Amino acid sequence: MSLPQADGSWRDVTLQPARTWEKHPGGFSTRIAFAAAHVVADPWQENGPGQPAAIDWDSTLAFRQHLFDHGFGVAEAMDTAQRNMGLDWPAIQELVSRSAAQAQAAGARIASGAGTDHVARGDDLEAVTAAYLEQVAFVEGTGSQVIVMASRHLAAVARSAEDYLQVYDQVLNQVGSPVILHWLGPMFDQQLLGYWGSEDIPTATATFLELVARHAARIDGVKVSLLSAEHEVSLRAALPEGVRLYTGDDYNYPELIRGDGERHSDALLGAFAAIAPAASAALTALDAGDLDAYEAEMAPTVPLSRLVFAPPTWFYKTGIAFLSWLAGHQSGFTMVGGLQSARPVTHLAEVFALANEARLLPDPELAASRMDVVLRGAGVTR
Repeated sequence: MSLPQADGSWRDVTLQPARTWEKHPGGFSTRIAFAAAHVVADPWQENGPGQPAAIDWDSTLAFRQHLFDHGFGVAEAMDTAQRNMGLDWPAIQELVSRSAAQAQAAGARIASGAGTDHVARGDDLEAVTAAYLEQVAFVEGTGSQVIVMASRHLAAVARSAEDYLQVYDQVLNQVGSPVILHWLGPMFDQQLLGYWGSEDIPTATATFLELVARHAARIDGVKVSLLSAEHEVSLRAALPEGVRLYTGDDYNYPELIRGDGERHSDALLGAFAAIAPAASAALTALDAGDLDAYEAEMAPTVPLSRLVFAPPTWFYKTGIAFLSWLAGHQSGFTMVGGLQSARPVTHLAEVFALANEARLLPDPELAASRMDVVLRGAGVTR
């Protein structure tokens, strides 16, 4: 197949044969692994910018079953599902309720994001706290574990590290069971620049660790999405006993999950939604103590993940949905908020090429025909 390059040239790629990936329901014995899942937009409905999200529920839930079948828990209603980028609060509520019920029926893990994005604005710390508590109560009411997400509203009104600590102290003092704390870096959301009260990462990390130490019994783990393996390794060593680090590093996840022989990271990754069969095979090998097989299964996924999450990183959701469509998990390449237009066609062509190399296309001919549709629709023909 001929694929266009960013420099205006073309290159030919050979379709790789489909690989039969074994399913692995029931999870893994040596690592906890969540995949942050996207939502499938209903192609028959209006899903333009500013419009309420219209979701294809059958395909959205079928994709979650695909993740469960490969051993993953689902991290629901996270930034991968377009929080703050098209997914509105009524859709979030229905999504979490449906997914939590599905996970319980499947005996699978689920953790869902609780933030403050259902309110138009948070005028002060008290309003932000109230918004957090409302969403936490909702998520807990569905039976899902809570992920306390970073809040744009808090970033806008907080004036110091103490303001962050004040809000999170109140939230964590009222949770019903241990939660996952999420620190999302500005490469994923520019409005979160300076989270924890400082743009200096060591200073912000000190505040974050102070909070974790205060509430260690109420925190299952932390997910840090700063795309820095060095920072994650340092933070992992500083966490209180019993608090997990769920890697959010979509660039360096193989080495962080493998660990250094003393400590390792568990995982909560948007990348796993794109590479679930290969990541499942790798984690199964890790459970068996076969490190060579682990590395071999992970290696082809890294270039693909790094491309999907390439700057501007917040548009990675487009690559996740595109790969889902190529793999036959959904009927159309449409997204809530019209986000399917966020990446150029040459980027999508390279995503196709790397997925092909990793043998993550269950039906290569179908994927190729769909790639051709995208190219022709964009007016890119040879």
